[in-house]
Amino acid sequence: MASEQTPLLEAATAVVEQTVSEETRQERDSIYDKFTSAEKRAIVLHVTFSGVIPFFVSGSLIPSLPHIAKEFGSSGPVINLAVSASIFAACLGGLFWAVYSGHYGRKPIYLVATLMFCIGSVGVALAPSVAHLIFFRIFQAGGGSSGLSNSMGVIGDIYAVEERGTATGVFFAGVLLGPAIAPVISGFVAEVWSWRIMQAALFVCGVVFFVVTLLFFPETMHPGTSGAEKQGNRNPVVLCVITAGITTLMADFFLVVPVAYTVAKKYNITGEGAIGALLIPGGLGNMLGAPTAGYISDRIIAQRRKARGGVWVPEDRLRGVQFAALVLIPGSLVIAGYTTTYVDGWPGLAINLSCLFMNGFGVDTMFTALSAYNVDILHDRSAEISAAAMAYRGTIVSLGLAGLLPTIETIGLFATYSITAVISVFGYFLVWCVIRYGERMRAYVDIGFTTAPRDTWIPTWHLNPSKFDSEDKC
Repeated sequence: MASEQTPLLEAATAVVEQTVSEETRQERDSIYDKFTSAEKRAIVLHVTFSGVIPFFVSGSLIPSLPHIAKEFGSSGPVINLAVSASIFAACLGGLFWAVYSGHYGRKPIYLVATLMFCIGSVGVALAPSVAHLIFFRIFQAGGGSSGLSNSMGVIGDIYAVEERGTATGVFFAGVLLGPAIAPVISGFVAEVWSWRIMQAALFVCGVVFFVVTLLFFPETMHPGTSGAEKQGNRNPVVLCVITAGITTLMADFFLVVPVAYTVAKKYNITGEGAIGALLIPGGLGNMLGAPTAGYISDRIIAQRRKARGGVWVPEDRLRGVQFAALVLIPGSLVIAGYTTTYVDGWPGLAINLSCLFMNGFGVDTMFTALSAYNVDILHDRSAEISAAAMAYRGTIVSLGLAGLLPTIETIGLFATYSITAVISVFGYFLVWCVIRYGERMRAYVDIGFTTAPRDTWIPTWHLNPSKFDSEDKC
């Protein structure tokens, strides 16, 4: 009997691997051939501009926190609530916009959200008090938040899986110009004119984006895919990836946001432009980490897919993040905390700048892989899953930021960053679980995982485990 099962099993496997007919492949290919390569690049450039906006919103006040606190007769922790509130609003806003972009398309959401962003920017620029500042920051951040979730949906609409990681990396490389240059530009503008002028400039950018979107941006959503059910957060694999994103974002924001009260204070850096310049290494790390991670993840997918005879396993995209997750992110936190606490003078400042670069590179290596993976496994709801991930991440991190400065004052910077480093390592443990058991975890609760055109994903573990177990172990 055993001798009869083996050929039958092999035949069944062969039938499953050939279920995608040539006709279906051609139909799938045509979806991604809707736009030429030049048009795709133009679309990515446009949505990248929208993705820069949330980072300019969050980073534009960081160098000016002490000055704003003095202007309103308040304190640093109170003004820091404007940063925390904007992150929280961006999370909820991104989730809201993504849900409706799945019903009404990408372009209408860009237009409505940009109008909201412009109104919020005017309100922040004219804010007469802390209460007004926080209120309009929430409005501003909520409107600008569509630039990340909706843009990930656009990239999923126009690129197949073999190209999606690279496209995502290019997108994040451009987007993360925000953390690199927003503090520098806003610090310079605040020092020469006023922090309010920077908010007025954001309003102008919003108007330009609105006009270009209205006149030239095409609808990219695939026909017949609107209105999908929103239940992606019920599956354990999605929860693991989102939680890993939370720990990664925490490692980034906890290092960057309090820089005026940590690195700048330690090394007597007082000018707003100079404080903003401290964040340039982190932004450069972001810009390099994103495209590098995207390219590497695409290569890993292509190589392992070829080794399996054409079978695609989505978790392959996550296999290139180990060094970033286990060395760069936690290492940068621990070294920065120790250096800022105990090392004086220019050597300490140089080490801190290196840590900011390491952290930026590592964080975006993680984010690019996690974001592309979410789009891979829930392609038809790529905007929604991206927004859900940002909503969970931002909600937790915004609450953490509210208590960050008091925690540093209570237990010290080194202890605070060491705890954050341990939390970030736990995030990688969840990623490891997804790499090792992701296919089984996805099968645990069927939430409508989809495969994009040109994506031939055939579950392997239940067909012939011995063929793949050895190569799928980490």
